[in-house]
Amino acid sequence: MANSKFKPVSEPKSHSRNVLELFAGLNPSIPQLPPIRSLAITTNSDSQTLVFVGTVSGDVISLALSPNSGLSLHLRVNIIGKPVTSIHVITHIRKLIVLSDGFIYLLDLNSLEPIQKLSLLKNVNVVSKRFFSRRNEEIKGKEDGCFFAASVGKKLVLVELVLSGSPVILKEVQGDFADGIMCVSWVDESVIFGTRSAYYLYSYASGQCGMIFSLPDPSVLPRMKLLAKECKVMLMVDNVGVIVDSEGQPVGGSLVFREASETMGEIGAYVVVIRSGKLELYHKKSGNYVQRVQFVGEVGNPCVVADEEDGRGKLVAVAAGSKVMCYRKVPSEEQIKELLRKKNFREAIILVEELQNEGEMTRETLSFVHAQVGFLLLFDLNFEEAVDHFLLSETMDPSEVFPFIMRDPNRWSLLVPRNRYWGLHPPPSLLEKVVDDGLTGIQRAIFLKKAGVVTAVDDEFLQNPPSRADLLESAIKNMTRFLEASRHKDLTPSVREGVDTLLMYLYRALNRVDDMEKLASSENNCIVEELESLLSESGHLRTLAFLYASKGMSSKSLSIWRVLARNYSSSYLNDSHGANHIQDTTKDVSFDQESAVVEASKILEASSDQELVLQHLGWIADINHLIAVQVLVSEKRTDPLPPDEVIAAIDPRKVEILLRYLQWLIEDQNSGDTRFHTTYALLLSKSALDANEKEHTTQNFEGVNQKEINVSDCGNNSIFETHVRERLQIFLQSSDLYDPDEVLDLVEGSELWLEKAILCRKLGQETLVLQILALKLEDCEAAEQYCAEIGRPDAYMQLLEMYLESMNGKEPMFKAAVRLLHIHGEMLDPLQVLERLSQDMPLQLASETILRVLRARHHHHRQGQIVHNLSHALDIDARLARFEERSRHVLINDESVCDSCHARLGTKLFAMYPDDTIVCYKCFRRQGESTSVSGRDFKKDILYKPGWLVTR
Repeated sequence: MANSKFKPVSEPKSHSRNVLELFAGLNPSIPQLPPIRSLAITTNSDSQTLVFVGTVSGDVISLALSPNSGLSLHLRVNIIGKPVTSIHVITHIRKLIVLSDGFIYLLDLNSLEPIQKLSLLKNVNVVSKRFFSRRNEEIKGKEDGCFFAASVGKKLVLVELVLSGSPVILKEVQGDFADGIMCVSWVDESVIFGTRSAYYLYSYASGQCGMIFSLPDPSVLPRMKLLAKECKVMLMVDNVGVIVDSEGQPVGGSLVFREASETMGEIGAYVVVIRSGKLELYHKKSGNYVQRVQFVGEVGNPCVVADEEDGRGKLVAVAAGSKVMCYRKVPSEEQIKELLRKKNFREAIILVEELQNEGEMTRETLSFVHAQVGFLLLFDLNFEEAVDHFLLSETMDPSEVFPFIMRDPNRWSLLVPRNRYWGLHPPPSLLEKVVDDGLTGIQRAIFLKKAGVVTAVDDEFLQNPPSRADLLESAIKNMTRFLEASRHKDLTPSVREGVDTLLMYLYRALNRVDDMEKLASSENNCIVEELESLLSESGHLRTLAFLYASKGMSSKSLSIWRVLARNYSSSYLNDSHGANHIQDTTKDVSFDQESAVVEASKILEASSDQELVLQHLGWIADINHLIAVQVLVSEKRTDPLPPDEVIAAIDPRKVEILLRYLQWLIEDQNSGDTRFHTTYALLLSKSALDANEKEHTTQNFEGVNQKEINVSDCGNNSIFETHVRERLQIFLQSSDLYDPDEVLDLVEGSELWLEKAILCRKLGQETLVLQILALKLEDCEAAEQYCAEIGRPDAYMQLLEMYLESMNGKEPMFKAAVRLLHIHGEMLDPLQVLERLSQDMPLQLASETILRVLRARHHHHRQGQIVHNLSHALDIDARLARFEERSRHVLINDESVCDSCHARLGTKLFAMYPDDTIVCYKCFRRQGESTSVSGRDFKKDILYKPGWLVTR
């Protein structure tokens, strides 16, 4: 093995706490013992603990440990009067291995007799029994024999002790060990031993031996300690312990002790180091110095320590001179409590985590300690750290902080767990009281400090005492943080209600309005009864409205939104019959009002409560027409509102809302109610008349003469994107369900000529339609299109007469008449046209057109004659072909057969189909007269034969 260099680490940190406590000493009734040279300790299967003592006078003494009487004498034997160097307990064979004066003796564990000397081994310096790791124990099973390693002179001997008690030498390891082997440990297949110059490893499996690392100072004696719990070996170099595994490889960090040790032991996760009457405890993994125990030794006599060698024991025995003391490990819970009392919170958590990793504590215990630390920090006014620990606790129930927020008794008082902790902190109280008591404690600590008394209060608080307001704000903020995180946990319904309700309390205390509204408007478990008066008195009406809405209390929520939108006093909440005056729609609407209307509309859009919707429609319409319409036409509600009641509830002065609602009924809901169609048409007509009048007024005022145009609806807040007249015209043309007479009566005296034309057309008043289109609107194309729809020649003649006549002082429209003759002349009788032509009409305008009309008329007449004669010829041809078919003759001979059944026809009756197939009469009856043998159906698949008109 390669030579390893050892690099010492820095001085260990001190984390002083009591891990060991004195458990028992020698019973005063025991006579004075000779100076002690060796110790061993074991616990029998019947839980009896025995301490074996080896003295300089050769005695092996068995001491029984009792919590009440201490260490009492059990058995005592003397071997040869020589010092007992070491004692090893071999539990599974109930034997003791005792080394004295270079020889090994076997003693019975219980009786210490008989004493059996292993004469085969002489000049033994050191002995170590073989230690099997748990993995190897499972592989090998329980060994019936006993294995140990012994340093005999300058060689290493591996021995097996068989059941008869006779030793069998397994291996002898020779090497350059001139200084002799001074310490040895046998772990699984590796034997690690030390000389004055180096540490070595011998592999029992391979037989190879190599150096682990050399020692820097030959004057320092090598020492080692088997760490049974981890199955590792700690090799000492002066005051540094290098931990290696069973392969000799350093693992983890090294342990640095304050001074070189005389002897070492192990208990749990700690290493026991003894020197100069001091017992010191170090953590094996962190290297931290944990505890020091002072005891009185005897000058000239070394100290000896022994532990339960399985690594899981809870006792350690220490001998100093003729005194023996037993120390036990303080229960982990008591260690944690001690750290918490000293306010060493971080060390307490580290300890619990270590114990959890070692399997001595559960995850639930760690969560419990986090919560306990959190409460201690809370009462120390360290609120942020307290909540950090609360959040790290997986078992802490959020209800445990309820008493800090709401005064007892309350609806959640019975949910709060009682007596869950170790009584290290005061009982829960309101945060205000916690802060006040903490400040009082700080003032008292400042006074005591001046008097020279050390206190447990944080020095930062003593140097810069915080203000009450800052502390209280910090407490509320961090408690809010805890409740916010708790909302995501799996809680019982009652605890969820408490979390959300008290969270609203804390938001309100911090005046976090946005968070209040966000919580109230989202899915929550707040108790409304607990928050109503609080939010109302503090003026957080928006939050209360959101809360009402989230709980389905729509009426109360809408009442608040109405108050907020119209800036009423809070007393209006108690007046359910408040005045509903109409607000001027031209008045500027504030953002808050608009927001209130939007939130109210969200409730109403989903509500099928007719009374509720119509009750609040008015004030919403006063502020925003568009939102009012959206409330009425919403598709979110399950049951639509009755149209009659809605129309009756809409303020007649809010024409745009009524129009939009009727439009929705007709266009989106496909309503066929003639009342709605008529009302819609009348309202559109009135709006168009008003807009037209206003437009003309504006034009007259500005002195501008403009041609008639389609005008948009008045006002900047129109809910229609198209012009009113355009919408009116589209509706009048598309709907057949309104009463045109009523609408015509309304627009009779107006300038809405196109609308009148549409209405007259609906009423079938053709002459009036033509007059409006041709004479009023001078829309020749539209007039001609209308004549085409009528489809009669007299309509065109009537239109021509209108163009040629002079009406109301208006000149005849000769150009329009010429256009009509040019485009639709074939529809007119030339004679009637000539009769109607005015004498005032310039001949040059009409001559060419009239000539074209006459030619066309003559052409159409000739064309008609041709078509008539062709039709007559085709008729004759068809008759001739039919006659020829019926006059055909068929020749039958003796070889002729039926095309269907293939029987000879002979003198039988037969039939012939148009496709020349012949069948007997029997088959003809079966086939029918329309379907031949080939399957052709002559009624569906007609057979065409060319006639004379085609072939000739």
